[in-house]
Amino acid sequence: MNTLVTTLAGALPVAAGWSGHVLWLRRRLHTARRDPLTGLLTRDGFTRRASALLRDERAVVLLADVDDFKQINDRHGHAAGDALLKATADRLAHYVGAAGVAGRLGGDEFAAVVPDPHGTAEDLFAALHAVLARPADPHRADVRTTVSLGWVRVADFPADGLAELLGRADEAMYAAKQARAGIKRAGLGRLFATVAGRRSGRRGARTDTTAAAA
Repeated sequence: MNTLVTTLAGALPVAAGWSGHVLWLRRRLHTARRDPLTGLLTRDGFTRRASALLRDERAVVLLADVDDFKQINDRHGHAAGDALLKATADRLAHYVGAAGVAGRLGGDEFAAVVPDPHGTAEDLFAALHAVLARPADPHRADVRTTVSLGWVRVADFPADGLAELLGRADEAMYAAKQARAGIKRAGLGRLFATVAGRRSGRRGARTDTTAAAA
């Protein structure tokens, strides 16, 4: 009996140490999947959650890109740029809600997947676009820009995975940015070549939606 007690007593510190190590690893993993500036999921964490949401074909995929972000950094400094990214992330997360997922893919580019059982994504994104155009700091009204949005409904491309849907949303977003249209939807309408630029030579299927100017 004494031997058993002694053995257990010796094992307790080891077990406690291992439990602490596991907890530390979990915290590190959680931190690694969160962007330190915005608190949104990084690409890896976003991909895991988004892929699960895409099982529902009523979901929509959104890509958002801050317009003229480099000019904001150059003109007002990186602190102002960081504040703009943080505000964009907070507003995006609020509109996406707990049922969806939002992530920062890198730089000034954000993505989201949102369940849309009632087909109201167009109205949601129009409201979001207006909110994203507000100044990040109410005391610095001069530090402001708009955010271009491109989105796609999963049901329109049921054979596509997350990467392909993000690509379609990306092309729609870039077309919206070039046309200063605010929002464009990738859909099953007319086919046309993408605008010249960093996506030159790629093609996408898009139908336009109009967003109210902020």
